[in-house]
Amino acid sequence: MRAGKNAEGTTENRKVPRYVYVILLSVCIASSALTSYVARSDVRVLIGEKVLIISSLTGVFSSVANICAILLVVFFDKLGFITAIAVTVAQFPGLIIGLVSNETLNNLPGVFSLLLTIMVVIVVRNRNKQLELFRNSEVEHLRDQQKLSQRLFEQTATALVNAVDAKDTYSHGHSLRVAEYSERIAGLMGKNDDECYKIYYAALLHDVGKIGIDDAIITKKGRLTDEEYEIMKQHPVLGNQILSSIGEYPYLSIGAHFHHERYDGKGYPDGLKGEDIPEIARIISVADAYDAMTSNRSYRQAIPQQLVREEIVKGSGTQFDPKIAKIMQHIIDLDTEYKMRERSAFAEFAGKDELVCGEFRDSISDGILTDPKLTKISLRFTPNDNNTDNARPPAIVLFDSLDARYHDDEKTIKDLYYFEYCEIGFDGKIKEEGCRRTQVDITRREGEKTAKDSESIEYSIEAVKVRDHVLITIDDGTSTVKVTVALPDSSRFAYLGLTGENCLIDDVQIDKSGENVPDDYIPRIAEEISFIDGPVGDVPNVQIDGYRTSSTQAIPVVDGLSIVFHTMSLPTARLVWHCPFIVLFYSSDLIPEGEDYKEFALIRIDGENWQSREVATNRLIVNRTDEFDGWDAWKEANHEGFECTVSFERKGDVVVTSTKNRGLFIRNITTVVDGTKDIYACISGDQVALTNVRIKQS
Repeated sequence: MRAGKNAEGTTENRKVPRYVYVILLSVCIASSALTSYVARSDVRVLIGEKVLIISSLTGVFSSVANICAILLVVFFDKLGFITAIAVTVAQFPGLIIGLVSNETLNNLPGVFSLLLTIMVVIVVRNRNKQLELFRNSEVEHLRDQQKLSQRLFEQTATALVNAVDAKDTYSHGHSLRVAEYSERIAGLMGKNDDECYKIYYAALLHDVGKIGIDDAIITKKGRLTDEEYEIMKQHPVLGNQILSSIGEYPYLSIGAHFHHERYDGKGYPDGLKGEDIPEIARIISVADAYDAMTSNRSYRQAIPQQLVREEIVKGSGTQFDPKIAKIMQHIIDLDTEYKMRERSAFAEFAGKDELVCGEFRDSISDGILTDPKLTKISLRFTPNDNNTDNARPPAIVLFDSLDARYHDDEKTIKDLYYFEYCEIGFDGKIKEEGCRRTQVDITRREGEKTAKDSESIEYSIEAVKVRDHVLITIDDGTSTVKVTVALPDSSRFAYLGLTGENCLIDDVQIDKSGENVPDDYIPRIAEEISFIDGPVGDVPNVQIDGYRTSSTQAIPVVDGLSIVFHTMSLPTARLVWHCPFIVLFYSSDLIPEGEDYKEFALIRIDGENWQSREVATNRLIVNRTDEFDGWDAWKEANHEGFECTVSFERKGDVVVTSTKNRGLFIRNITTVVDGTKDIYACISGDQVALTNVRIKQS
């Protein structure tokens, strides 16, 4: 049991109520006062018919005070010791007076009792200090043992995971990523640190049963046969058998046993349904599926994150717990740079810092994202030995695709929306593809050696994207090449793919600064393409190029408020949730995501929502009417554009948000629980243009 803290902040030896201290102290003070009083007075008490002088009462009161003083030390250690010494010393004047009076002999017992009490108090205090040191030593030893056991457990768990990963190169790192994703989900569910720790390790060991599966099945290239799949389905049972023997950590076997159960009851091995599936397993199930889809397999490449999100939406309520699936969707939305993926396969140089190039473009690095934060790249370019004289400089392929990779076959280009803007040689030569315009400025520095004088050339590159313009600066120590590219519009992503011909590109370092560059950082070379040139209502029109990159201004939420606006998905919008979002929030500067920001609800007009658990609760109701013709028709309607009305009912802390669009009726009930009175609404979204925004009050 942890030592408690008393009112004075000192550590108590025992769990004794505070009122005991007050009682003992009161008796102690009263007895000490009586001791002094009796020692100074000739007290006569009538007992029967006799009158006795009992000045010896000083001994009685002194003894009572001394006993209370000893108890104070026993029960309250430091505080009791200080109090006991003060109270016992206070008895000295009265006893000394008694000694010099005619009651000397009667007061001697009191003096001896007082001296004895002081000795006992000191001895008890020293004993308590020794006990405290011993207890602290035991606690420290126990803490060290617990840390050692924890390290041993963590190292053993890691060793088991490494043994699983060693069986299959395609699953390398899978368990670690699933553990990280599961822990993040648990945190957003409101779990405490201890619960998150347990979920992390349960997820880390969820696939340990694969140790018992034949290597030929684990490492098979391509899909498993029905018979092989049935064998593979035994790994949850084997994992449970392996981990259930660890009695100190019973939660480990739960994750291993149930992580392939489905919310609709169609999973394995036990066919559990809904909340009969342990929560740990429901969390791991979503994280496991996400990583499986975003990782390479022998029979397919990783699925782009946006398509994975769509699969999780489709699996909500069937394969996955809807609440946990929603949290995973929110995590994906926040991962705007797609960092949640199989890094060894998706890192720009496949986990290395070099790129070996043969024929031009036969090797291209995975895309390096450009955005308003300045990206700095340094690299070394070395031509092959037989190609030094006619070495072609490296080049950058500027492109967009769902998986941030270069593609050249027609089917993949179509499936992953691959779009190439241009090819930029490090010497300033440009090959335009899908951009509107390029501009090249070259500055040469006289008096310095030329690039051809060196076998290896070190380059430094800076890249930045502001809306629909990209600026790339390339410096080799002898000249600076600045290339400005005007993209087709501002809603597309722009990735840099490095490539070369008969050369080695190595010693690559990539760094991104933390601050966005100013809006005028790149001089314009083409007019901005705008999709919000339509009518303007009560607030300015807004073009939202990415996930919540912009929004309308704040509108106070009052009962009877309606916001009417025209919405149209941008040409690059491909997915269901590329649509408007309704945000309920508070900020002291009235700016969405501004000072003191609190978000009460985020409601997409496709029927999804998100809430902050600390400040509000939400209940979402979504109904499909006969007008709903399916999601493909719904997306097409968004591309064509339509007028949308959002209505608000407010009663104190409760806000009811309603909207009906293209066969979807959405009603969200938000209850603000932190006492905030000023609630605002704005319309945001993802890849959507909002025009003619009008505010109405009934």
